[in-house]
Amino acid sequence: MSDHEIAAVQEHSGHVVHRDDEGSKMGMWLFLFTELLLFGGLFLLYGGYRFEYSEGFKAAAADMNVFIGMINTVILLTSSLAVALSIAALQENKKTLSMGLLWFTQVCGLAFLVNKYFEWSHEIHNGIYPGGPALENMSNGEVIYFGLYYTMTGLHGLHVIVGMIFIGFVMVFIQRDKITSTNYQKLENAGLYWHLVDIIWIFLFPLFYLLH
Repeated sequence: MSDHEIAAVQEHSGHVVHRDDEGSKMGMWLFLFTELLLFGGLFLLYGGYRFEYSEGFKAAAADMNVFIGMINTVILLTSSLAVALSIAALQENKKTLSMGLLWFTQVCGLAFLVNKYFEWSHEIHNGIYPGGPALENMSNGEVIYFGLYYTMTGLHGLHVIVGMIFIGFVMVFIQRDKITSTNYQKLENAGLYWHLVDIIWIFLFPLFYLLH
Protein backbone atom coordinates (compact mmCIF):
# COMPACT_ATOMS: atom_id res chain seq x y z
CA MET A 1 0.00 0.00 0.00
CA SER A 2 1.39 3.40 -1.03
CA ASP A 3 1.79 6.37 1.29
CA HIS A 4 -1.15 8.07 -0.40
CA GLU A 5 -3.35 5.04 0.18
CA ILE A 6 -2.29 4.80 3.81
CA ALA A 7 -3.02 8.51 4.34
CA ALA A 8 -6.36 8.01 2.61
CA VAL A 9 -7.62 5.63 5.31
CA GLN A 10 -9.46 7.65 7.95
CA GLU A 11 -12.08 6.95 10.57
CA HIS A 12 -15.42 8.76 10.48
CA SER A 13 -18.08 7.93 13.04
CA GLY A 14 -16.48 4.60 13.77
CA HIS A 15 -16.30 3.57 10.09
CA VAL A 16 -13.13 3.21 8.05
CA VAL A 17 -13.36 5.16 4.80
CA HIS A 18 -10.91 4.61 1.98
CA ARG A 19 -10.10 7.49 -0.40
CA ASP A 20 -8.84 6.45 -3.81
CA ASP A 21 -6.61 9.44 -4.49
CA GLU A 22 -4.89 7.78 -7.45
CA GLY A 23 -8.24 6.91 -9.01
CA SER A 24 -9.44 10.47 -8.51
CA LYS A 25 -6.35 11.87 -10.19
CA MET A 26 -6.65 9.40 -13.08
CA GLY A 27 -10.29 10.37 -13.55
CA MET A 28 -9.30 14.03 -13.70
CA TRP A 29 -6.60 13.33 -16.27
CA LEU A 30 -9.11 11.45 -18.43
CA PHE A 31 -11.52 14.38 -18.23
CA LEU A 32 -8.75 16.81 -19.18
CA PHE A 33 -7.91 14.57 -22.15
CA THR A 34 -11.47 14.98 -23.47
CA GLU A 35 -11.06 18.74 -23.11
CA LEU A 36 -7.83 18.58 -25.10
CA LEU A 37 -9.64 16.63 -27.82
CA LEU A 38 -12.30 19.35 -28.00
CA PHE A 39 -9.86 22.23 -28.32
CA GLY A 40 -7.49 20.14 -30.44
CA GLY A 41 -10.27 19.72 -33.00
CA LEU A 42 -10.88 23.47 -32.99
CA PHE A 43 -7.16 24.16 -33.42
CA LEU A 44 -7.08 21.81 -36.42
CA LEU A 45 -10.12 23.58 -37.87
CA TYR A 46 -8.38 26.92 -37.36
CA GLY A 47 -5.24 25.60 -39.06
CA GLY A 48 -7.17 24.36 -42.08
CA TYR A 49 -9.03 27.62 -42.58
CA ARG A 50 -5.90 29.69 -42.00
CA PHE A 51 -4.11 27.74 -44.73
CA GLU A 52 -6.99 28.35 -47.14
CA TYR A 53 -7.65 32.00 -46.22
CA SER A 54 -4.22 33.20 -45.06
CA GLU A 55 -4.64 36.76 -46.33
CA GLY A 56 -8.07 37.16 -44.76
CA PHE A 57 -6.81 35.84 -41.44
CA LYS A 58 -3.87 38.25 -41.50
CA ALA A 59 -6.16 41.20 -42.21
CA ALA A 60 -8.57 40.24 -39.42
CA ALA A 61 -5.78 39.62 -36.88
CA ALA A 62 -4.55 43.19 -37.40
CA ASP A 63 -7.75 44.36 -35.65
CA MET A 64 -6.95 42.46 -32.44
CA ASN A 65 -5.78 44.29 -29.32
CA VAL A 66 -2.41 42.64 -28.69
CA PHE A 67 -1.86 44.59 -25.46
CA ILE A 68 -5.03 43.24 -23.82
CA GLY A 69 -4.18 39.74 -25.04
CA MET A 70 -0.71 40.03 -23.53
CA ILE A 71 -2.09 41.33 -20.22
CA ASN A 72 -4.51 38.39 -20.06
CA THR A 73 -1.64 35.99 -20.75
CA VAL A 74 0.36 37.41 -17.84
CA ILE A 75 -2.75 37.25 -15.62
CA LEU A 76 -3.34 33.56 -16.34
CA LEU A 77 0.32 32.59 -16.00
CA THR A 78 0.46 34.37 -12.64
CA SER A 79 -2.76 32.70 -11.50
CA SER A 80 -1.39 29.25 -12.39
CA LEU A 81 1.68 29.95 -10.30
CA ALA A 82 -0.59 31.00 -7.41
CA VAL A 83 -2.54 27.72 -7.63
CA ALA A 84 0.67 25.68 -7.59
CA LEU A 85 1.93 27.62 -4.57
CA SER A 86 -1.42 27.16 -2.79
CA ILE A 87 -1.10 23.38 -3.12
CA ALA A 88 2.44 23.50 -1.72
CA ALA A 89 1.28 25.75 1.13
CA LEU A 90 -1.54 23.39 2.09
CA GLN A 91 0.81 20.41 2.01
CA GLU A 92 2.87 22.27 4.61
CA ASN A 93 -0.31 22.83 6.62
CA LYS A 94 -0.32 26.59 5.89
CA LYS A 95 -4.06 26.89 5.47
CA THR A 96 -4.26 30.69 5.61
CA LEU A 97 -1.54 31.13 2.98
CA SER A 98 -3.16 28.53 0.74
CA MET A 99 -6.54 30.29 0.98
CA GLY A 100 -4.91 33.66 0.27
CA LEU A 101 -3.29 32.32 -2.89
CA LEU A 102 -6.59 30.83 -4.04
CA TRP A 103 -8.33 34.17 -3.46
CA PHE A 104 -5.62 35.77 -5.58
CA THR A 105 -6.32 33.19 -8.30
CA GLN A 106 -10.02 34.07 -8.21
CA VAL A 107 -9.19 37.76 -8.60
CA CYS A 108 -6.96 36.93 -11.57
CA GLY A 109 -9.75 34.92 -13.17
CA LEU A 110 -12.17 37.80 -12.69
CA ALA A 111 -9.65 40.27 -14.13
CA PHE A 112 -9.23 38.05 -17.19
CA LEU A 113 -12.99 37.96 -17.76
CA VAL A 114 -13.34 41.72 -17.29
CA ASN A 115 -10.60 42.35 -19.88
CA LYS A 116 -12.28 39.93 -22.26
CA TYR A 117 -15.63 41.69 -21.70
CA PHE A 118 -14.17 45.06 -22.68
CA GLU A 119 -12.40 43.52 -25.67
CA TRP A 120 -15.57 41.85 -26.93
CA SER A 121 -17.58 45.01 -26.26
CA HIS A 122 -15.19 47.01 -28.43
CA GLU A 123 -15.49 44.52 -31.31
CA ILE A 124 -19.29 44.32 -31.01
CA HIS A 125 -19.56 48.12 -30.88
CA ASN A 126 -17.70 48.21 -34.20
CA GLY A 127 -20.15 45.72 -35.68
CA ILE A 128 -17.61 42.89 -35.71
CA TYR A 129 -19.53 39.84 -34.53
CA PRO A 130 -21.24 36.88 -36.23
CA GLY A 131 -23.91 38.38 -38.48
CA GLY A 132 -22.73 41.92 -37.64
CA PRO A 133 -22.88 44.73 -40.21
CA ALA A 134 -19.09 45.17 -40.39
CA LEU A 135 -18.67 41.59 -41.64
CA GLU A 136 -20.76 42.32 -44.75
CA ASN A 137 -17.82 44.23 -46.22
CA MET A 138 -15.20 41.66 -45.23
CA SER A 139 -13.75 38.72 -47.13
CA ASN A 140 -14.72 35.11 -46.38
CA GLY A 141 -11.43 34.62 -44.58
CA GLU A 142 -12.06 37.54 -42.23
CA VAL A 143 -15.62 36.37 -41.51
CA ILE A 144 -14.39 32.85 -40.71
CA TYR A 145 -11.59 34.28 -38.54
CA PHE A 146 -13.98 36.25 -36.35
CA GLY A 147 -16.37 33.31 -36.17
CA LEU A 148 -13.57 31.13 -34.83
CA TYR A 149 -12.38 33.94 -32.56
CA TYR A 150 -15.73 34.28 -30.79
CA THR A 151 -16.26 30.51 -30.64
CA MET A 152 -12.85 29.57 -29.28
CA THR A 153 -12.28 32.50 -26.92
CA GLY A 154 -15.89 32.27 -25.75
CA LEU A 155 -15.52 28.57 -25.01
CA HIS A 156 -12.27 29.31 -23.21
CA GLY A 157 -13.97 32.05 -21.17
CA LEU A 158 -16.63 29.52 -20.15
CA HIS A 159 -13.86 27.23 -18.94
CA VAL A 160 -12.41 30.10 -16.89
CA ILE A 161 -15.79 30.53 -15.20
CA VAL A 162 -16.06 26.78 -14.53
CA GLY A 163 -12.53 26.81 -13.12
CA MET A 164 -13.37 29.66 -10.78
CA ILE A 165 -16.46 27.80 -9.54
CA PHE A 166 -14.38 24.62 -9.06
CA ILE A 167 -11.78 26.53 -7.05
CA GLY A 168 -14.58 28.24 -5.09
CA PHE A 169 -15.96 24.88 -3.92
CA VAL A 170 -12.45 23.74 -3.01
CA MET A 171 -11.96 26.89 -0.93
CA VAL A 172 -15.14 26.11 1.01
CA PHE A 173 -13.86 22.58 1.68
CA ILE A 174 -10.50 23.94 2.85
CA GLN A 175 -12.22 26.41 5.16
CA ARG A 176 -14.27 23.57 6.66
CA ASP A 177 -11.15 21.37 7.00
CA LYS A 178 -12.52 18.80 4.57
CA ILE A 179 -9.41 19.42 2.48
CA THR A 180 -6.26 19.34 4.58
CA SER A 181 -2.52 18.74 4.40
CA THR A 182 -3.18 14.98 4.29
CA ASN A 183 -6.23 15.16 2.01
CA TYR A 184 -5.65 17.64 -0.78
CA GLN A 185 -6.50 15.68 -3.94
CA LYS A 186 -9.49 17.89 -4.75
CA LEU A 187 -7.25 20.94 -4.62
CA GLU A 188 -4.75 19.22 -6.94
CA ASN A 189 -7.57 18.39 -9.36
CA ALA A 190 -8.74 22.00 -9.34
CA GLY A 191 -5.15 23.04 -10.00
CA LEU A 192 -4.88 20.66 -12.95
CA TYR A 193 -8.05 22.07 -14.47
CA TRP A 194 -6.82 25.64 -14.00
CA HIS A 195 -3.49 24.79 -15.60
CA LEU A 196 -5.40 23.40 -18.60
CA VAL A 197 -7.26 26.71 -18.92
CA ASP A 198 -3.89 28.46 -18.87
CA ILE A 199 -2.34 26.14 -21.48
CA ILE A 200 -5.28 26.56 -23.87
CA TRP A 201 -4.93 30.35 -23.69
CA ILE A 202 -1.21 30.10 -24.40
CA PHE A 203 -2.20 28.58 -27.76
CA LEU A 204 -5.11 30.96 -28.39
CA PHE A 205 -3.06 34.09 -27.77
CA PRO A 206 -0.53 33.66 -30.61
CA LEU A 207 -3.09 32.19 -33.02
CA PHE A 208 -5.46 35.15 -32.79
CA TYR A 209 -3.19 38.01 -31.73
CA LEU A 210 0.35 37.47 -32.97
CA LEU A 211 0.29 35.50 -36.24
CA HIS A 212 -0.26 38.35 -38.69
